[in-house]
Amino acid sequence: MKLPQRDATAMAVAHAPIPALKRSMGLFLTVLYGLGVTIGAGIYVLIGAAAGRAGIHAPLAFAIAGIVMGLTAASFAELVGRMPIAAGEAAYVRAGFGSGRLALLVGVLVIAAGIVAAAAITNGSVGYIRTIVDVQPAVLAAIVLLVMGAIAAVGMLTSAWVAGVMTLIEVGGLIAIVVAGLLHQPSLPLVESVLVVPSFRDAAAWSGVMAATLLSFFAFIGFEGLVNISEEVKRPERTLPRAIFLTLAISTALYMAVIAVAMAVVPRAELALSSAPLALVFERATGAPPHVVTAIAIVATLNGIIAQIILASRVMYGLAKIGDLPGVFGRVNASTQTPLLATTLATSLAILLATQFPIDRLADATSLIILAIFFFVNIALLLIKRRAEPTPAHAFIAPIWVPPAAAASCGVLFFAALLQ
Repeated sequence: MKLPQRDATAMAVAHAPIPALKRSMGLFLTVLYGLGVTIGAGIYVLIGAAAGRAGIHAPLAFAIAGIVMGLTAASFAELVGRMPIAAGEAAYVRAGFGSGRLALLVGVLVIAAGIVAAAAITNGSVGYIRTIVDVQPAVLAAIVLLVMGAIAAVGMLTSAWVAGVMTLIEVGGLIAIVVAGLLHQPSLPLVESVLVVPSFRDAAAWSGVMAATLLSFFAFIGFEGLVNISEEVKRPERTLPRAIFLTLAISTALYMAVIAVAMAVVPRAELALSSAPLALVFERATGAPPHVVTAIAIVATLNGIIAQIILASRVMYGLAKIGDLPGVFGRVNASTQTPLLATTLATSLAILLATQFPIDRLADATSLIILAIFFFVNIALLLIKRRAEPTPAHAFIAPIWVPPAAAASCGVLFFAALLQ
């Protein structure tokens, strides 16, 4: 019997394949994405604020933040091999603690961290853009976020290539600053700048170090976002652990070199007051106009905004997909193969925050949220390992002492920051 046209159409729609995320990213693009979401406002903007808080000990703050991140990176590398799915942190906590409510809380915290970080990076970008055009900060922040949100919405592969090109530019800018400092001032005391540790009895100095570490921690945030694009990565159980470690290693090496040059070239008080600190460092090191570095800094911060919007929207998608958030956020547009509603919401909330709060407050808030997330994720892995759950083939395995050490370091830094 032939069905009426309306019934046939309805049946065809009901049995049509549901749009899904597309696996289009290999190791190279994944590392570029990781570097893009990590390197941005943290080093291009907050380096001055970190110097203001810790003075000569600012490089030590970056080193401490890098160590904390390294421990947690090992936990994420194992977990993503065990569970290569979007909304990774929430899934890890659910598997470790067996609690849906705690998993939802962590998932919401991840979304919040991505949105707040996007707002912070936007304000960093505005600081550089306003050296070129005179536009009200709030208006400029809204325009920047609308454009970056649109790029994030057009598709992961397109976004990744746009972000990848931006990442190569921003990394090149950091390398140029280091090379410029070494070539134009060969006698720069780089080692002395990095290896300054205050006396353990100097409470004031350590207070400044811990305050700067919270800001420095923001500069390393990003590698964990890689787990939330696992459904768009080829062979995620192999690719993502490698990408996590490469992202963190490259970022740490660049940061330590740049902070050493910056502290040696520009007086710390002046560096702390600058709204475009690395442009100032380049100008002092070379005597050349800072326009090129300013342009690169703009690219770097714009890139970070795209990556954070993608992160927040993918976690919304992942949580909606498993029923923890309304299903509408889990819908994937058939044309772009991206979660458009989730992307729109993340962008809108970031605009609200960027136009209401300064960058240092947004960065501090992001760091505290991320530290709380990391604490729960590390404990989740410890619980999984203690149950001796089987590990998939080819997955990275962290030593048993790593998750408790990582959780302890996150907890110490969190409470030390609250006491500032």
